[in-house]
Amino acid sequence: MLYNDDCRKILSTLSDASVDLIVTDPPYRVTSRGTAGNSGGMLQKDVNKAGKVFDHNDIEPKDYAHEFYRILKDGSHCYVMTNHVNLIDMLNCFTDAGFHFIKSLIWKKDNKIMGSFYMSQFEYILFFRKGRGVKINNCGTSDVLEVPNKKHSDIFTGGGNLHDTEKPVELMKILIENSSKPGELVLDPFMGVGSTGVACKLTGREFIGVELDQNYYSIAEDRINRTDKSDPAEKSHQISLF
Repeated sequence: MLYNDDCRKILSTLSDASVDLIVTDPPYRVTSRGTAGNSGGMLQKDVNKAGKVFDHNDIEPKDYAHEFYRILKDGSHCYVMTNHVNLIDMLNCFTDAGFHFIKSLIWKKDNKIMGSFYMSQFEYILFFRKGRGVKINNCGTSDVLEVPNKKHSDIFTGGGNLHDTEKPVELMKILIENSSKPGELVLDPFMGVGSTGVACKLTGREFIGVELDQNYYSIAEDRINRTDKSDPAEKSHQISLF
């Protein structure tokens, strides 16, 4: 089920303990910078220089952490991606909501982002649980996930990124396969261009995705609908913006 709406509205309609897993990459603050340059073309827009990544960026962890906890089943997992600027706030909000913080995973990318204080090459994936502790399905998985940071490009913008913080489907598959079973329900309230939904379809999970931005929603809907479980790879990284 896909929704082009504010996730706070959709979350309020979901029943208590109705979701088996949450995997999401919420919009969050970045470091404001007057010249936000890097080799990947990200953080060049005025909105980025003001400390935001997207136009629809005015939501904070306290606005959804308690709802995440309410709708998750006991013993379920929750993965939330963040950066160093928002790390403490994210941890505090989720533990205040009742979550148990298991550990921080590291997504090691193959690209580096320029900065004044070391180049950034990783993102945090905060790993929480609700209630009783349940092991992941593949206990041999490293807490450092090395997955190339490949993004889809828009054929009408000279190859620019469709979504500046798009996450690889392969990264989402690791989290989904470790913390859910086929047929279970996975939620991504900030689905962007739909990587989590594609990963769910490829692994036989049910999916609820919410995206506020109309363009991103349309791209996600198309990607997920076109995904064939028998074909584990999306062949094209060239997608047109609707």
